[in-house]
Amino acid sequence: MARPTLYLAVTNHGFGHTTRSASVAAAVKAMAPDIDLVIATTAPQWLLDEYISMAYEYRPVALDIGVIQADSLNMDLPGTLAKLQHIQTNALDLVAAEAAFLKERGVSLVLADIPPLATLIAHAAGVPCWMASNFGWDFIYRALGEEFAAVADWIEECFRSCDRLFRLPFHEAMSAFSRIEDVGLTGGTPRYNSQELRDHWGLYTPSERTILLTFGGLGLQAIPYSQLADFPDWQFLTFDDAPNLPNLFRVPRQEVRPVDVMPLCSRIVSKPGYSTFSEACRLDIPVITITRDDFAEGPVLVEGLQDHSWHRILTPDEFFQNDWYFLHNALYPPRLGQPLPKGGNEQIAQAVVEYLFS
Repeated sequence: MARPTLYLAVTNHGFGHTTRSASVAAAVKAMAPDIDLVIATTAPQWLLDEYISMAYEYRPVALDIGVIQADSLNMDLPGTLAKLQHIQTNALDLVAAEAAFLKERGVSLVLADIPPLATLIAHAAGVPCWMASNFGWDFIYRALGEEFAAVADWIEECFRSCDRLFRLPFHEAMSAFSRIEDVGLTGGTPRYNSQELRDHWGLYTPSERTILLTFGGLGLQAIPYSQLADFPDWQFLTFDDAPNLPNLFRVPRQEVRPVDVMPLCSRIVSKPGYSTFSEACRLDIPVITITRDDFAEGPVLVEGLQDHSWHRILTPDEFFQNDWYFLHNALYPPRLGQPLPKGGNEQIAQAVVEYLFS
C-alpha cells in the first residue's frame, strides 16, 4: 500500500509563512511519521530544516510572489504588480506542470499557506486543497490600489474553490472562503534551556532588562541602534546584521531561531508579523510593535495584539526618531480577558492525519 503524501505549498513572502507552515508540518510528521511530505516553496531549505527534523522532500517552485520588499517594511509595488500579472498570464502552464507532478508523486492532499494557485493545482490533480492563514492575498492586494483590483478578483476566485480553511488568529474576515474553521496559535516551540543559552553566550543581564529586536527574515534598514547607548545596563538581542555595540548581541542564526531566545527576554520589539506575535503569545511574552498602515495585514495584527497580549504600540516616529524611553513605560494589558488557544499546530495536523488515514 502506498504511503499517503501531503503536498505543502508555502507562499514566498518573507519567512513568517514558512516558519508557521513548517511548525504544522513538523506536528504532522510527529503524529504520523509514515506520511510523505513534499514542501513546495522557494523559501530557503535551511529555514525549513530549523523547524522540521524528520525527512521531507524540498521542491523549490514559486507558486506566488507575495509582495516584493527591499526589507521588512519597504515595498516595491510596481515590481509586485508586474510579477503578479506574469504569474496570472502563465497560470495554466504552471498549474498543468505542478498537477502532473502531484499525480506522479501520488499526492493525496494539498495544504497551502497561502498561494492562490494551490486550489487550481490540487483540483487539476483530483485532490482536495486545504489552506491555513490569517489573511488572503486578495485582501492585501485590494488595499494597494485600483491597479491591483483585477488580480485581486482573480485571486479571490481561486480562494473560493478552497475545500477547507483553517483560519489562524489575528485574522481578517477571509470572506472568499466557504468553509472556515478557526484554530489556535501556531508556531515553533523553544528547544533549548534558557540558562544554558545564557551561559553559552555569556549573557547575564536579568530577563527584565533583556530585549529581543526582531523584524522578520528580511530585517529592517535604518534601525536606530544609536538609541541603545542610553541603556548601558540593558541587553539587546538581534538576528540582523547590526553594528558592534557593548549591549547588543548578534545571535548566531545558524544556532537558534527567534523563538528559542524569546524566553530570555521580558519583551520583544518587532514590526507587525503573525509568526512573531503568535510565538510570543504562545510563550506569554509581551510585544512592543510599530504600526504599519501601508500593508493591510498590519492594522489587523496590531488590533489582535492589543486584544490578546501585554503590549505597547509605537508610531514609526516614536521608533525611528525619538529616544527609546518607551522601554521604561508600562505595558498595556490585553483588552480581552480570554487568552487565545495555543494548539493550532496540533489541530491542523490532526485533521490532516485523520484525512490521510481515513
